[in-house]
Amino acid sequence: MTKMIFISLPVADLPRAMAFYTALGFENQPRFTDETAAAMQWSETIFVMLLTHAKWQGFTTRPICPPGSSEVSLALTCDSKAEVDRLIVAGGAAGGTVDVNPPEDHGFMYQRSVADPDGHILEPFWMDPVVASGDQPVPETAS
Repeated sequence: MTKMIFISLPVADLPRAMAFYTALGFENQPRFTDETAAAMQWSETIFVMLLTHAKWQGFTTRPICPPGSSEVSLALTCDSKAEVDRLIVAGGAAGGTVDVNPPEDHGFMYQRSVADPDGHILEPFWMDPVVASGDQPVPETAS
């Protein structure tokens, strides 16, 4: 079986969260979706599972992070700087908070961030393919 990743996120309003991720280009997979959870697919192997708070609490007794805190940042690869900007604009239009972290442009890498309506941070980024492949070293100015 191909290795996959399913990232689970607690959400206060499932339809609102689904609309946000759909606006970014995620596709809902109905076979893993009901009134308590939604599987939102980013690629053939990457899914974000949006779970209502009640559903989330069935997986762990640990508390949900309070608003304004940060536990994880999900970096999403993009094919261009323009795609990074498009995702940020779409996220803001769908109820997200744009640039919760300062944008970064290192020449060979460009990233921005958007918090979804529940405060989960997504960081779309583009990296020069020759640097990403290892055919060219990371420029020293990036350190």
